[in-house]
Amino acid sequence: MNVIFLGTNGWYDTATGNTVCILLRTTEQDIIFDAGNGFAKVDNYCSGTPRRTGYLLLSHFHLDHVQGLHTLNKLRSFDRLVIAGPAGTKKVLHTLVNDPFTTPLNTLPYPVTVLELPEEAAALPFRVEALPLRHAGLTLGFRLELDGKVVTYCPDTGYCENAVRLAAGADLLITECAYRSGEEHPDWPHLNPETAARIAREAGAHQLVLTHFDASRYRTLEDRKQAESAARSVFGPVTASTDSLSMTV
Repeated sequence: MNVIFLGTNGWYDTATGNTVCILLRTTEQDIIFDAGNGFAKVDNYCSGTPRRTGYLLLSHFHLDHVQGLHTLNKLRSFDRLVIAGPAGTKKVLHTLVNDPFTTPLNTLPYPVTVLELPEEAAALPFRVEALPLRHAGLTLGFRLELDGKVVTYCPDTGYCENAVRLAAGADLLITECAYRSGEEHPDWPHLNPETAARIAREAGAHQLVLTHFDASRYRTLEDRKQAESAARSVFGPVTASTDSLSMTV
């Protein structure tokens, strides 16, 4: 399985990267976590023949996680797209991916199916566990079992038991890292590098990758390397992601 980080910023694009989007390429599926502006790069990695069904998992609806949806009408990689997100996804997408903002879902050049998780998880052709995380609004974390591996994605969240549960024994844990080392704001829950590493350590994950770096706090890639070092003081195998980073799981 290949994991490719198409966007690694939180909130807005900068010279360090686009807003958050992660692509998982398995032997049978192309799965995408969130649709920040990095989503526009999907065709760079998924083009080919025959085209496959794409699966887009949305964690929540803050704009840095969905702003790339306006490029759906430019996507040419898939013959069909399944979008799955938390309760309310169908209503939100009917508003956001529609006139006057962008091309409506029902006029795209390929069919789109929208699912709401966890209720409709059985409709997906792979095993996914979706649990709410600790954030300002309903946000899902995902645990996927694919090709004999476990990949966990915990986006915008503070420390919580569900994050540890989703990451238990994961081959790869991907978490957000919006705050700098030592920062905490209980009224706006996000992770700093040490807390992300704590989740990985308590869960017994094999590897941690940090992403969703607050663009106003992490202004350079060197800032991210400092976060990586801070996380490694708590949990050894840590990587601070950058746009276009590709990993094999």
